[in-house]
Amino acid sequence: MGGVKSSDSNPPVDVSEYYPAAGRVILHVDMNAFYCSVHEAEEPELYKGRATAVAGSSELRKGVIVTCSYTARSRGISTGMVVHQAMKKCPDLIVIRPDFHLYRQYSRAFMQIAYSYTPQLEATSIDECYLDITGSKQFGTPVEIAEEIQRRIRDELGLPCSIGIAPNKLLAKMASDLKKPNGISILRMRDVPRILWDRPCNEMFGIGRKTAEKLKKIGIDTIGQLAKSDEKMLTDLFGINGTWLKNSANGIHHSPVVAEREANKSIGHTTTLPADVSEIHDIHRVFLNISDQVARRLRKHEMLSQGIQITIRTPDMKTITRSRMMGIPTEDAAVIYREACQLFAKHWGNGKPVRMLGITLQSLIPREESAVQMDLFEYEQKPKKESLIRIMDELRDKFGENAVVTAGMLGDDPSTLLRNHKVRGTSLQKDNLQSLD
Repeated sequence: MGGVKSSDSNPPVDVSEYYPAAGRVILHVDMNAFYCSVHEAEEPELYKGRATAVAGSSELRKGVIVTCSYTARSRGISTGMVVHQAMKKCPDLIVIRPDFHLYRQYSRAFMQIAYSYTPQLEATSIDECYLDITGSKQFGTPVEIAEEIQRRIRDELGLPCSIGIAPNKLLAKMASDLKKPNGISILRMRDVPRILWDRPCNEMFGIGRKTAEKLKKIGIDTIGQLAKSDEKMLTDLFGINGTWLKNSANGIHHSPVVAEREANKSIGHTTTLPADVSEIHDIHRVFLNISDQVARRLRKHEMLSQGIQITIRTPDMKTITRSRMMGIPTEDAAVIYREACQLFAKHWGNGKPVRMLGITLQSLIPREESAVQMDLFEYEQKPKKESLIRIMDELRDKFGENAVVTAGMLGDDPSTLLRNHKVRGTSLQKDNLQSLD
């Protein structure tokens, strides 16, 4: 896998001509219908070419579809649809219970293939990553590298992917969306007016529905109109994001690929519920189970958390996040649970239905570097509690996650499955990717 091949009849290609003298070459690798594709790769006799969907509670017919195959999409099925609605639209739809342990295995495998072409890899979720291949000339031109990555992922793992090639992360992400499934697209700065400007603003990566509606109210419907709009007017309306909006519409983006070889900056987990939940004791049980598992993962990384964020998704799929800094860095699930419940009570309150809940631990610091200020009582009690936590962790490492649980963790919602590594997971869970080296 050394360089660019050439036949006797064609002179060798000067690969350097395909790389900028100044600037970068970025790839965005996006796995197509990842969860469904993994099941098809594992059991093609059951799923190849069939209308399939992955949902959390297929047996209850109340689960929300997490992803679906392209065959299912052609039949009108889409992400976020409730299972029983999807079954009415497509009676032969095959609904599969998620297997996140399996997804993590395939995620590590495709990331490892990508990583073999550059150490500059930034994983943004379980099924997509950015690669900075500016220094990868020895593997060929950018298109040749993209083609080889795509071919290897297909041949070695049986998975389809789309790849965008561009001078920055924004355009690489936009490019990977242009041809799905199995596409490779190039999006240069000079291509932006021709390819992007006629598209509506909500098709620009990073522009959500609310922002697009706000732009529409001031007469900006397309990306091109946004690119040509007055920056001061945008900053008056959107603050510092106004400059970002104008730059993005013009294809300008300076954020580098951040190779995630360093310790995690956050650890989090979300759980989609099979039905709307409004009873506070049910919500507390979900938070208790999530707190237990994110704290476990935090301790495995030998980190403490200084900040916490909760995520709430409403029945109409609106997502809300609220965060706060904690007084003392912690690894204790009980503290995390208490903080999450307080945030929920303050910003959401009782009685309102939710469809998804999550906790993300932020501002992480290495355990050995923490200098924790404690009062006298904490000073006496903390070593005893830490010892108890370590013993419980050892028991669970040896006998399984369900070896030690509290009564409050028991129930029939998906949060009780978080201790099962096979079924737990979310596209935002990335700490499994730390083993690429």
